Amino acid sequence: MDNITNRQITDIFRLIALRLSEARVELGALDGAIGDADHGNSMAEGFAAVVRATSAMIDASPSELFMVAARSFHSEVGATTGPLYASAMMAAGRDLDGKTVLTASDIVSLLPSFARGIAERGKAQAGDKTMMDAWGPAARAAAEALKAGLPAQHCMARAERAAREGCDSTRAMVASVGRAARLGARSLGHVDPGAASAVIIIAALQEWLAGRDGTGAGDRV
Repeated sequence: MDNITNRQITDIFRLIALRLSEARVELGALDGAIGDADHGNSMAEGFAAVVRATSAMIDASPSELFMVAARSFHSEVGATTGPLYASAMMAAGRDLDGKTVLTASDIVSLLPSFARGIAERGKAQAGDKTMMDAWGPAARAAAEALKAGLPAQHCMARAERAAREGCDSTRAMVASVGRAARLGARSLGHVDPGAASAVIIIAALQEWLAGRDGTGAGDRV
C-alpha cells in the first residue's frame, strides 16, 4: 500500500473528531454518572483543535505533526484528559522520530505509543476503572498482531475488539483513581467514559484503515 501523508494523518484526526462529536451526548451521559458530564465535549473539541492545528502541516515530519497535535489538544482540553492525551501524542511523536513517511503498520503502532504515554502520565493500572482498561488491552493486542505479521487492518481489528472487551469490563470495577474514586462503590455498574472514548478512537482508526484499503476485511477478523 502507498505511504501515508501528513494530509491523511490529519484526515484520521478529522474522522476521530467526527466520531467523538457524534458520541458526545453518550459520553457525557457516561461521565455524568461518575463525573462532571463534560468528557464527550472535551474529547470532541480536543480532536477538532488537533485537526485545525495540523491541517496545514504538509511538509512537516510525522513526529513534528504529532508534537503539534499534542500541544493543541492540551491547550484546548484542561483537567485530566488534556494532559493524558497530550502525553499520548507526544509518545507517538517520539516513537516516530526519524521517519519521513508512515505506513499502515505505523498507524497500528500508535496504539502502544498512546497507551505508554497515557500510563506514564496518569499512573493508572489495569483494574483502576480508567481509559487504560481499554488502551492497555488494545495496545497489547496490536503489538502481538504486528509481531505475528498480520496485515495492519487485521491488527487494528484485534485491537478494537480488545478495547471493547476492556471497556465493558469497567462496568464491574470500582474506581480507585481520579474523580470517580470519590464515589467508591457507587461507581460500580457504570462504564468508564474514558475507556468508552478510547474505543471510539480505536474504532475510527480501524474505520480509516478499512476505507483506505476498500475491503473492510479487518472488520471480520
